[in-house]
Amino acid sequence: MKKFKSPVYNVIAVPIEKIKPNTYNPNTVAPPEMKLLYDSIRADGYTMPIVCYYSREDDNYIIVDGFHRYRVMLDYPDIYEREEGMLPVSVIDKPLDQRMASTIRHNRARGSHKVDLMSNIVKELHELGRSDAWISKHLGMDRDEILRLKQITGLAALFKDVKFGKAWQPAEEDMDEAAAAFEYAADEYEEDMDEEEDGEQKQNS
Repeated sequence: MKKFKSPVYNVIAVPIEKIKPNTYNPNTVAPPEMKLLYDSIRADGYTMPIVCYYSREDDNYIIVDGFHRYRVMLDYPDIYEREEGMLPVSVIDKPLDQRMASTIRHNRARGSHKVDLMSNIVKELHELGRSDAWISKHLGMDRDEILRLKQITGLAALFKDVKFGKAWQPAEEDMDEAAAAFEYAADEYEEDMDEEEDGEQKQNS
């Protein structure tokens, strides 16, 4: 078996023009914290590389983590000039779903992520064919958090895989019926997730 070596041991210097942000990162930093990040980089230099995936097709490096360290170089000419336009990059080679999970894990470890964009990532991962059990395992979410994030994307996305015994259409004048159907769907969702977890445990055993 090939010995595992962490990507941080192979940091490379990459021109910032070849580094591109991803389209799904739900991380955000308020202006005061961005200024603190600039002050830190100005005083101490870049002490942590940004994490990227190398796209051979475009010959670019796609950011997985470190977008704000990247922004500091773009926004502050003194940092760009001092670093000669080069950023330290640690490269990981993973498919899109795994890169999305890596981004979320980095953000959650720092306690900084936006709920609306997190819900979109959950939706995108489902569209890539990933189950709730997979999302729970790889993103460190419990089933209630996944359910809440799915609710933000709307009923269609939330329950698209739920097996309903009877079709229903909520009428504006009968919200009680709609609420009851919603509760039923949530219960079905809980049962489906239990089945997914049992299935994955059997596969791994």
